[in-house]
Amino acid sequence: MLRLTVKLFRGSESTNRGETLHTGGHLDNAQLLTLVSEARVRFFQSLGYRESSVEGLAIVVGDIVAQYKSEGFHGEALRVQMLPSDFNKYGFDLVFCMTERSSGREVARGKVGVVFVDAASRTVAGIPPAFLARLKN
Repeated sequence: MLRLTVKLFRGSESTNRGETLHTGGHLDNAQLLTLVSEARVRFFQSLGYRESSVEGLAIVVGDIVAQYKSEGFHGEALRVQMLPSDFNKYGFDLVFCMTERSSGREVARGKVGVVFVDAASRTVAGIPPAFLARLKN
């Protein structure tokens, strides 16, 4: 089980539309990942970056872990909050928590492993110091 022990920030909201539902009537796995991916894009945008250009480097998703905590239903406003953590030489994890906005009910949690790459050489690159400095502000 993934434990969240920190306060998350940089939230992104969207409404659970009908096409995001599984045949069982709740949030579909693929759409969960789509909503988390959109939140990741917005996370970088909130810092003034595009995923293809973070201080001259691109980012790629190295891995993702997701754990459902409750069902998400049609029409619910879902909020995805993210927090960067577990930094290493080449990247970090974006820990996320998805909640239903009005009740605060947790729908899912997990993490997205982000890796920096030099797009021209297609090789892994170190985390840009200017990016780290921007995160501290």
